Amino acid sequence: MPKPKKRGSNHQRGAGGQPRNVQPFSDEDASIETMSHCSGFSDPASFTEDGPEVDEEATQEDLEYKLKGFIDLTLDKSAKTRQAALESLKSAFSSKILYEFIMERRMTLTDSIERCIKKGKSDEQCAAAGLACLLCVQMGSGIESEEIFKTLGPVLKKIVCDGTASIQARQAELYSTMECLENIFTKAYPRDRDANGVSSTHNTVLHISALLAWTLLLTICPMNEVKKKIEMHLHKLPSLLSCDDLNMRIAAGETLALLFELARETDADFFYEDMELLTEKLRALATDGNKHRAKVDKRKQRSVFRDVLRAVEERDFPTEMVKFGPERMYIDCWVKKQTYDTFKEILGSGMQYHLQSNDFLRNVFELGPPVMLDAAALKTMKISRFERHLYNSAAFKARTKARSKCRDKRADVGEFF
Repeated sequence: MPKPKKRGSNHQRGAGGQPRNVQPFSDEDASIETMSHCSGFSDPASFTEDGPEVDEEATQEDLEYKLKGFIDLTLDKSAKTRQAALESLKSAFSSKILYEFIMERRMTLTDSIERCIKKGKSDEQCAAAGLACLLCVQMGSGIESEEIFKTLGPVLKKIVCDGTASIQARQAELYSTMECLENIFTKAYPRDRDANGVSSTHNTVLHISALLAWTLLLTICPMNEVKKKIEMHLHKLPSLLSCDDLNMRIAAGETLALLFELARETDADFFYEDMELLTEKLRALATDGNKHRAKVDKRKQRSVFRDVLRAVEERDFPTEMVKFGPERMYIDCWVKKQTYDTFKEILGSGMQYHLQSNDFLRNVFELGPPVMLDAAALKTMKISRFERHLYNSAAFKARTKARSKCRDKRADVGEFF
């Protein structure tokens, strides 16, 4: 009787050692649709009200089988195959909560990421660094994330500080030390830029990434450290508002707004000596009608700097509302906006899903435990079947965890007797 083909046979390398054909992780695998900001979940056609219910357990098994294959392919000899596997893992990690699956394989994943960063070229290093961010988001703020950072931090810092490494790889992961980041973005200050001759577009992109990462880390620093950083940079940052690059002007403006917010929190009587000159600059950017700039760029700049001017001059912030399922979150300060924007850049279209289900993100934004709704409550709320599917997935995971605990207790009893 002939032996049945193995399930993983489609991952075998072709004749002549050709790269394996990696089928990317798709939106269909994730069962996640791109969700728009401030509009709740969209209604994908695949989740019509009358469609058949999904077998959560079977779907989870198929997903984990695919992910195991992608993890194996991160060790492939082909750089193209490794990069495709990394991108597929990134897509899965941004659109699903996979804590238990990742917990069991965190060391393997960390080793694979480290190997890809050390061995790979620019694009592969970027993909690996992005996966490292998602790995920490999935693991949360516990000791496991600290272990991952201790392993990967030195490797990433080496790339960030390596002037010979590609610009793309250096900007992919900048969450290291604030001193390291300052050494990068301060080169964009006019005096340093003129002295070092660093003014290329590629370096500007790197300086922006460093500035935004530094600003994010500043939001979690103790107040005494915040005061030091404000004294060091608040008088220099306005010089970046004259930069030719739109994104640098916006990054500098939003950083200034955040620094003023933190300064006023630390000192109610905070006084900035050059306030008149600064507000004049901000007002000029908020009303810029320069004919040489693209219309889209002018609209974007005016919109951002109107908010920045209000923050600096009037201590005001335009509150935004983010909807995810039946929940609402209000972004009511620059610190919260900076944090939200950072996670949104990492998670992409999976941001709303993670806000709903990821314990770590819910803790960061002080949302409390994930909301668990029974079938009756879901029907009463008249939400779409797609949203109901997400809550059912969360309930399935909760049941699985509970059963695992029960099995552990039964195993202990068996050993006792």
